[in-house]
This record gives sequence, C-alpha cells and structure tokens, in this order.
Amino acid sequence: MKLYYSPTSPYVRKVSIVAIETGLADKIERINKTVSPVARDELVAASNPLAKVPTLLTDDGMALYDSRVICEYLDALGGGKLFPASGAARWTALTRQSLGDGLLDAALLVRYEGFLRPEPVRWADWSQGQMKKVIGSLEEIERQAASFGDGIDIGLISIACALGYLDFRYADMKWQDSYKTAAAWAAKFNERASVKSTLPVG
Repeated sequence: MKLYYSPTSPYVRKVSIVAIETGLADKIERINKTVSPVARDELVAASNPLAKVPTLLTDDGMALYDSRVICEYLDALGGGKLFPASGAARWTALTRQSLGDGLLDAALLVRYEGFLRPEPVRWADWSQGQMKKVIGSLEEIERQAASFGDGIDIGLISIACALGYLDFRYADMKWQDSYKTAAAWAAKFNERASVKSTLPVG
C-alpha cells in the first residue's frame, strides 16, 4: 500500500495511529506530499480529485480517502479492533470520531484564514464563528472525558488527534487550563506508543 501524507496533518496522524495499532504500519509506503487549499498537487489529484491527504492506494488498485474511510479500511484489514461492530458502542465511537474531526475542521479553517488568506481580506467573524465550534467541542469532550476509560477506538483516536493539533498549532490557547478532565485523559492517552510516536513536530 502507498499513503500520500503530510507529517503535520492531524488526519494523517489518525491513519498512522490506526496503522500502528492494527500492525499494518510496515506494509505502507509513505509518500510525503505538500498540499493546501491553494497548492494543488497533481500526483495526489490523479488518485483523489480533492487533492488532499491522506490518500491511500491499496494493493488491489483502489484509491481511498478521507481519513475516516482509510481508518476503517485498515481496521478491517487488521482484524477489526478499533471500530465496534454494532450497537451503542459503534455509534458512540463514530459520533466521537465526528466530534474530533469537527473540532479539527474548525481549527484548520481558522488557521487557513489567518495563515493563508491575505490580511486585507481576512474575515474576523468567520474565524470567531469557527472558534466557537472549537470551544463547543472542547466543552463536550470535557463532559465525556470521565467516561473514556483506558481503552482505544476510532472515536478516542480522533479526539486525541484533535487535542494534539490544538497543542501543536494553538499552544497559546492553553486549553488544558479550562478542561482539566479532558487534559488528564489526553496526557495518559498520549503515553500509548502509537500515539506518542505520531506526535506532530515542526
């Protein structure tokens, strides 16, 4: 398998954690590609019309995207450890995945607005609206964190990657000061080998 990736992408990090947890990391060739909303990579676009990472090329010729699809594919290939098969546990894990991914989506949009968009045309109300989603997500994660336990599934991986992205790109926010239960869970979860080894750097 081949994975188009960026080393700082939190969505790629989700895939990397799942690959490690399922024992498939050594079976994936990683191809570093720089992509952004204003820098389309035609090699990635040849397999994924959205031209985004992560994109996985499977051994049987499929191109899979986005991170949710790739993670579920790898988990199925690796024995189905991280996606509960049915019932309340499945819907809880999938909803927590949406919570983590939604936090990431909003945080990335704020970063793009402040980092990529020229200053004269930046829209403060847009950024503030997205940050309200970030705060709302943090409040919900805090509310649920006591029930996360010591296990691992796709929902908890997604939330950990979202919180890790805040640590990486929004360090001045110091979210841990206001969401102490979530912070304590994240600190413990980050000690897991698959999570610790994929912390973003740069």
